[in-house]
Amino acid sequence: MILSSAPPPPKETSTAPTGARHVIAVGGGRGGVGKSLLSLNMAVYLAQLGRSVLLVDADSAGGTLHTLLGVEIPGVAAEEDAGEDSVPSIATPVPGLRLLPQTYRAGSTQPERAGKKAHWIADLRKLDVDYVVLDLGAGTAPATLDSFLSADVGVTVTTPEPPSVEAVYRFVRGLFQRTVRRSLVSDRFRLRLLERVQAELGPLPTPAELARALGRYDSNLGQLAAAELARLRPRFVVNETRLRTDVELGPTMNEMARRYLGLELDYVGHVEHDDAAWLSVLRRRPLLIDNTTSKSARNIERIARRLLALMVTREAERVAEPIPLVPPEPNLYDVLGVSRGATDEELRRAYKRQRENYQTGSLPLTSLLTTEALKREQAQVEEAHETLLDTLRRKAYDASMFPDEPVPAPRPAVVDAAAEAEREMLQRELAREINAETEFNGRLLAKVRESRGISLEDIARATKISLSHLRAIEADAFAELPALVYTRGFVQELAKHLKLDTAQVTKTYVRRFREFLAAAEGETAS
Repeated sequence: MILSSAPPPPKETSTAPTGARHVIAVGGGRGGVGKSLLSLNMAVYLAQLGRSVLLVDADSAGGTLHTLLGVEIPGVAAEEDAGEDSVPSIATPVPGLRLLPQTYRAGSTQPERAGKKAHWIADLRKLDVDYVVLDLGAGTAPATLDSFLSADVGVTVTTPEPPSVEAVYRFVRGLFQRTVRRSLVSDRFRLRLLERVQAELGPLPTPAELARALGRYDSNLGQLAAAELARLRPRFVVNETRLRTDVELGPTMNEMARRYLGLELDYVGHVEHDDAAWLSVLRRRPLLIDNTTSKSARNIERIARRLLALMVTREAERVAEPIPLVPPEPNLYDVLGVSRGATDEELRRAYKRQRENYQTGSLPLTSLLTTEALKREQAQVEEAHETLLDTLRRKAYDASMFPDEPVPAPRPAVVDAAAEAEREMLQRELAREINAETEFNGRLLAKVRESRGISLEDIARATKISLSHLRAIEADAFAELPALVYTRGFVQELAKHLKLDTAQVTKTYVRRFREFLAAAEGETAS
């Protein structure tokens, strides 16, 4: 297959090899959850950083990225006698971003490359671009799974709805089965053993079930499967969030995937429900260009920044601890997700959280547990609560379960790798950007806040400034801010909380606010 792109801009002479530095794949799960919106705007974000980016429309159901970008594409992918697909990339309105569109051959109803993704992804890596972003579409077709696994970072998307959550778990199961099969492609005996185990377990068993079942037949094969599972790290995004529970769905799905699937399903962020995204589709303009200050645009920017930070810090290559082939018997502390040294207050909070997680119809548990298994888990949660919050029963339980064992140190807090990598990258950037002459605006203040891992809610509680005013300051929405004297005080308090030079921040931000007020007065006078 032959792929081409426009000549890259002149670069400094370098002996470094050419080729795509990173490949990011967005795919799997259910259709219509926002994968194209995410892949398009991530590509735009990278291009706005001055990178050369190739956006590839690889949805086997038919491409739409050209429509979202407002560009026309050729109707025929290749000439009849070309022998191989020859699809040139086309320019887009975004500097630095080119599109490799999904196209059709004359007389065919199937998109080009619908089943050939695994063959042409190697050609994409040879292109002299900084980033390749693949929009793979939905489903668990072998070519989609292979392309997702071949990327440096793979991202799937869900919405806070049972069918979408189930589709993500199904996609993860398919990814692991495909991973194991690819690792055994040259070993026919073990490949037949894999097929035998799959037939016994039924369609799409959990990765943990498959690895442990393989281990019962061949311990070395089971260990190989467990090692492959530890390397599998799909990322995922929750789109269309409206409620607090929607935002909390991501971390909870991560916890449930670790507990019942046996893998790290890394949550990298959410995108709020926002009419701005819908309007950008109607206008055929990327959201990050059409409405840069909208909630959804800022959410997508943060997700893109986190993924970029993961690649820059090599965190994307981190391998988890392989699961044991013989599952350990969980104790009551494990049921609640706390350490043996947990206080009564920590136990109460953990019980409340798990009671919500295991309620009937629980969204993050969709398709993971049968009705009978869910009842067993609910009974264990209640038993853990009643036993561990009773001082005498807790002592008796500890003596029977952990004889002569000292109380271990408290469990370390679960580290959000994506958030940590993002903060490290922001701190390095801010060290170069902030000096005695820095002009502060809302976006820079938001960047400082995010680099410290501080939420707007935290600042509102500490400073007593309303969330609406803090959001307006970060968005430079001067029309939504109060009188100058109040805004000055708000900015001073914000700068103090962020440990910035209060005088410099206030002087430069208020100067821009004065300019806005003067322009508004001039328009009124005219």
